[in-house]
Amino acid sequence: MNITFQHPNLLSDTLITKLTHALPGELRRISPNCVKLENTLFDPTLRARLTAEAQTAGIDIAFLERTYAWSDFKLLAMDMDSTVINIECIDEMADMCGKKAEVAAITEAAMRGEITDFNDSLRRRLAILAGTDANILQRVLDERLQLNPGAEQLVAAAHANGLQTLLVSGGFTFFTDAVQKRLHLTHTRSNALEIIDGRLTGRVTSTIVNADIKAETVQAHCDALNVPSSSAICMGDGANDLTMMGISGLSVAYHAKPRVQAQAMVSFNHMGLDGLIGILD
Repeated sequence: MNITFQHPNLLSDTLITKLTHALPGELRRISPNCVKLENTLFDPTLRARLTAEAQTAGIDIAFLERTYAWSDFKLLAMDMDSTVINIECIDEMADMCGKKAEVAAITEAAMRGEITDFNDSLRRRLAILAGTDANILQRVLDERLQLNPGAEQLVAAAHANGLQTLLVSGGFTFFTDAVQKRLHLTHTRSNALEIIDGRLTGRVTSTIVNADIKAETVQAHCDALNVPSSSAICMGDGANDLTMMGISGLSVAYHAKPRVQAQAMVSFNHMGLDGLIGILD
């Protein structure tokens, strides 16, 4: 068992000693904000206590059965909204036309897994926006959308280690195209909004990218690389990311809903996206 401790700023020796003093193993400092306890014989009953102590201290902690290296993987697949970027684009679109509360309630329920039919949830939200001037897309991009901390560093590290990158989103091509350009991502897949006479129709012109399509897209890219899906790292925050995370070799929850954190191999609640770099050798 290997345990990784990460803090967004400085992870002091004093704090690490406090957390690990009762555990066997070999401590290895990776960086000022990352330490690994390797080859430890970890008692699972201590996991809840150690996790709670780390959470209180603002530390992200990962328990992994073995060492994971960049060389184990060929693809990094990431959700977009609230994962690679700081917003849910459809909620911000709704906000700009005074309908955020209605749309955001559906978004939140879908991400928590309370609405199990993602296609229906997307259609319901888009129907609320039907007739809206399509210029809100550019306004959301210019005024609201930012990359989450560590996005550029993570993508650069993945490319430097020979991985392809995939942005696979239940959001919209207008935004995934922009994010792809900013981060120089290898591939994207998302939903194409129908726009007629400069206005949103409330429909998409493509197959809706739901949980199953996300997983199928990851599998297709792995097939094209002639590797199994276990050669993919999949990262997300919502229930519609769980299927692709389930076929991956390393599943990562980023500031995610509780259900997603419970099923992911690694969860980040304090670190930026570049926290993944500390996990991989």
